[in-house]
Amino acid sequence: MAHAYSHLFGLPTTGLRFFTVYGPWGRPDMALFIFAKAIIEEKPIKLFNNGNMVRDFTYIDDIVEGVVRTLDTLPKPYKGDDASPSKSSTAPYRVYNIGNGTPVELETCIALLEQYLGKQAKKELYPMQPGDVPRTAADVADLVRDVGYKPSTKVEEGIKKFVEWFVGYSALLN
Repeated sequence: MAHAYSHLFGLPTTGLRFFTVYGPWGRPDMALFIFAKAIIEEKPIKLFNNGNMVRDFTYIDDIVEGVVRTLDTLPKPYKGDDASPSKSSTAPYRVYNIGNGTPVELETCIALLEQYLGKQAKKELYPMQPGDVPRTAADVADLVRDVGYKPSTKVEEGIKKFVEWFVGYSALLN
């Protein structure tokens, strides 16, 4: 719909695709939140595709910085020159991936949660869920080119910050 309005009325639109966002005050239905809660409560975590998943985990601060950087970058319509960002349409629109650009194995994230929580996870392995994919990865080349930004929080640092917050948050609930 945004592309249609962009095309019909020349309204510049920018779409943002976030890749596996995590961090303080994150969505409680996301894997790291679910896993941390289960590990603390000594309950099993469900790992689909037998745990063989790879995700482009992106710390919330990197998402916010990416959003802020795109605010003042209006897309321009494609006019046949290589300098224009919207090469597939004459509509002034743009879509940016905001992700770390460095996919991480789910098992690595679980090991970090275990390390920072000081407890071992109880794992239940399941086959792949319908509609899921084994790997996600953000191509952030357009983000880097147009706004000079590439998310850079290492998963070790981000998960450590998440766990510090989560432990305090969990204590408030109990």
